[in-house]
Amino acid sequence: MSILVDSSTRVLIQGITGTQGRRHSEYSIDYGTNIVAGVTPGKAGQDVRGVPVFDTVADAVAETGAEATVLYVPAAAVPGAVEDAVAAGIKLIVGTSEGISRQQAAYFRALTEAKSARLVGFNTTGVLSAGEAKLGGIGGGVSDFLYPRGRIGVCSRSGGLTGEIGLAMKQDGYGISTALAMGGDWITGTPMVEYVRLFEQDPDTDAIILFGETGTDNELEVAEHLAANGMKKPVIALLAGRFQENYPPGISFGHAAAMIGNDKQTISAKAKALSDAGAAVIATLEEVPWRLRDFGVRPGA
Repeated sequence: MSILVDSSTRVLIQGITGTQGRRHSEYSIDYGTNIVAGVTPGKAGQDVRGVPVFDTVADAVAETGAEATVLYVPAAAVPGAVEDAVAAGIKLIVGTSEGISRQQAAYFRALTEAKSARLVGFNTTGVLSAGEAKLGGIGGGVSDFLYPRGRIGVCSRSGGLTGEIGLAMKQDGYGISTALAMGGDWITGTPMVEYVRLFEQDPDTDAIILFGETGTDNELEVAEHLAANGMKKPVIALLAGRFQENYPPGISFGHAAAMIGNDKQTISAKAKALSDAGAAVIATLEEVPWRLRDFGVRPGA
């Protein structure tokens, strides 16, 4: 099982004929993802590795029944791409584009929520359900190497750290149910706590690993959820960026959202809130398998 996507998910790619869209679509096809359509205005009738290209999302959905989309379009084209996907009834949108403003991000979240759709990103490498499907560039051409199949769910604010966590677990015999990079922007289409809830409901996910940073309230919302509802499954939080507490607030390190806005958004504050709620807070990748064992989650499942 998995969250968000599986082998039956019918996927379309907006911007499939561009360099990045084509490359990552081919990686996804090789992985076994059920890509049924691509969309590039003016390119209808072409194909990418046998995947038909349409001029509009509406045409693609009507012809193929696509239910999820990955966006490989420049920032200026994102509003139209999101609106087209929502209007066509797409229920899962994975936004890889960078340079999305907070105002736009807030609008995209409101728009998708109003239509009961889910937005992953923006500024995400994507979502991968091990052995089933991958949407986005997550894992590149070595997804099997980084994300062996297993029973651990991963949600990360960093695309790169998503892969590092997968590799750290693999070396100790653990595997992935679903791994996703939620995006490095201040406002994302889906907050971290929503992914935690999805993993809690997934019968084939035994534990949840989070990668968090300074800035935003994502980790604090997870702590509030765990404190209010109890920890249904083990939660391990790898937190990075404590050094930023030595600098004045408002300085971004790395991702646009890795910026302390107030005292509650420091790593010290987030670590305390999560620990008080029952999560295991760690500072290094090597601790991941140790903490899984501490919770009684064994490798090889």
